[in-house]
Amino acid sequence: MAEFLVIRLDSDRAKAANWIAVDGNGTRISPPVTGPLAEAAKDVADRAVIALVPATSVLTTTVDIPIRSGSKLLAALPYALEEFVADDVEDLHFAAGTRSESGLLPVAVVAHEQMQEWLQRLDEAGISASRLVPENYGLARISGTLSMLAAEGQIMFNDGADNEFVMQGVKPSDALAVAGVLDEATAGEGTDSEDNGGPGHLLVYCEPVDEERFLHDWNALRHELASVDIKLLPDGVLPRLAVTVATGRGTNLLQGRYGAKAEVGAMFRPWRYAAALLLLLGVVAFGGKAVDYYRLSQEESTLKDQFTQVYREIRPDDTREIVDPASIVNSVRRSLGGPAASQVFLPSLQQLGMAVQQNGSAEIEAISYRAGVIDVRLTAPDVATLDNFQKIVSSSGRFSASIQSTDQVGDKISSRIQIRESGV
Repeated sequence: MAEFLVIRLDSDRAKAANWIAVDGNGTRISPPVTGPLAEAAKDVADRAVIALVPATSVLTTTVDIPIRSGSKLLAALPYALEEFVADDVEDLHFAAGTRSESGLLPVAVVAHEQMQEWLQRLDEAGISASRLVPENYGLARISGTLSMLAAEGQIMFNDGADNEFVMQGVKPSDALAVAGVLDEATAGEGTDSEDNGGPGHLLVYCEPVDEERFLHDWNALRHELASVDIKLLPDGVLPRLAVTVATGRGTNLLQGRYGAKAEVGAMFRPWRYAAALLLLLGVVAFGGKAVDYYRLSQEESTLKDQFTQVYREIRPDDTREIVDPASIVNSVRRSLGGPAASQVFLPSLQQLGMAVQQNGSAEIEAISYRAGVIDVRLTAPDVATLDNFQKIVSSSGRFSASIQSTDQVGDKISSRIQIRESGV
């Protein structure tokens, strides 16, 4: 189960902070602690930090806006709430919560200057918060129930639905009057409060001193509402707020420009040794391939020199550059009547037959084969037929045909064509 350290910041920087450890189910793990903010860093360990900021510094409201989420929503919020804030929207930070069942979107608005001051305090203490939540979201919403937290000179209230606010220096009855609860209760006088649909159940959290201070108000409210249930906070406000926000409730102010930035370096830091090893293996493999390539190139050059030397001894008159030793070997084998001859003779006859078939007016008079070369004597009605014959033989790419001689005999042309493998 995930654990959280919930830290409550005071509006006065000089005052001590409060913190407590809770788990994701809202169960307390440690007692609340009060002290300098830097001392809270010692209790962070592997816990995620949720910082509660003073509700009186943040406007919490709802807005009906069709945009679902993302950067477009954050960009639209200032225009949707521009008429309801006193400051210039350029000086304010807007954060969106999770849309309620009614379709309304919770929104928290705070001055950039205030956000920067809170973040600076945490940074100076060596604390990085995963969430920054207005403290009034720590008062749990219970459907069909009015919830109130009266402590430290302020009243936090929600109606279990979308109505939520914080007031300072007022009595509980004043807060309920602002919420319109007492008007509904008065309208239902003389009838059962549950039957007329009016809100009638008030759940109050307060410290013992506030229970006594508002004793008259509690008694008066019991006559106005169906029930008033008071729960004391012997350990202060923080434990009650912490167990609620640890379950995920509340709008996180760390959005937009204050949102978490993906640190690429931090993401890859756990893999740095594996990456270094992989890089080393890549360098070694590439180096090995380079060495093999150089060695094989040297061996090829040596073998080519040896082949050239031996070939010059066999055919001293052939002084051309040796580019393809394999082709030269095949040429020698053909000249000696080796097995390569049949591999050239039959395919060349096949190509020759194709040329004859496509040029029916040409007539073969004689064919001779020697040392891989075919000599063909033929007659054709004109030079165009002769040229076409030559092109068909050469079109395979394996053989090349060259016209050795042409003579005019009557109305026909007698020619001698030589066919050999290309490149030989």
